[in-house]
Amino acid sequence: MLNMNNETFLACEAEFDEAQVVLYGAPFDSTTSFRPGSRFGSGAIRHESYGLESYSPYQDKDLTDYAVMDSGDIELPMGDSAAALDAITRRAETILEAGKLPFLLGGEHLVTLGAFRAVHKQYPQVHIIHFDAHADLRQDYLGVQLSHACVLRRCWELAGDGRIHQFGIRSGDREEFAWGSRHVDTHKFDFEGLEALLETLGDTPVYFTVDLDVMDPSVFPGTGTPEPGGVSFDALRRAVTLVCSKANVVGCDANELSPHYDQSGVSTAAACKVVREMLLALLGK
Repeated sequence: MLNMNNETFLACEAEFDEAQVVLYGAPFDSTTSFRPGSRFGSGAIRHESYGLESYSPYQDKDLTDYAVMDSGDIELPMGDSAAALDAITRRAETILEAGKLPFLLGGEHLVTLGAFRAVHKQYPQVHIIHFDAHADLRQDYLGVQLSHACVLRRCWELAGDGRIHQFGIRSGDREEFAWGSRHVDTHKFDFEGLEALLETLGDTPVYFTVDLDVMDPSVFPGTGTPEPGGVSFDALRRAVTLVCSKANVVGCDANELSPHYDQSGVSTAAACKVVREMLLALLGK
């Protein structure tokens, strides 16, 4: 007997009713300002995850011991950012309304706004923990407000002052950094201060967004806007594990993999491993 082929992220084959976490993909990169291609990120992460083991020796946990559903990619209109964001919000709302944790695979970083709208509606006091090379706090980019360069500014319009906590930031224009110093909590270059923040937040709901270009392009060249001076893979692995195991994460994402800029496949493998470690830390609390 033959069965229909359904490609999912590694070991994430649970039915919706039994799943604790639900993956969903947003293959969108219409506002990418430098090198496009992150629309292929979610598919590459699924496909290449089969090169990994479901077991993590870092955490001594195995994905086969938990119930995760991969609900696949949303079909998005590539030329309409507002419509794409609405579709992402609807998928996140469906997951949240069922009492499950939505885990978004991007896509460019703008997709976070769609997911965060749904999370903020259910958890109005939610904070954001943001790992990235870029501040993403511009009011607009070339006159466009729905841009991956503006995504955290749009999230701030919902969350308000003091609820966005950025780590790894090493790029942005002068105005962004000046504005950010008045409205958000920015930790430049690395993850210093992360443990103290998590102690302060306690059980406060957290949306966790990981732009994978927080890693140095020497270890993660497969991204649309590479920014030298980033963190190592292991530093990121430790940091995402800490957030997912200690914070009250109510939604999360990983984004900005553009797989075809790294023909070796190493960037995609790194992305897969980050997602695996995030899932296991979330599920293994």
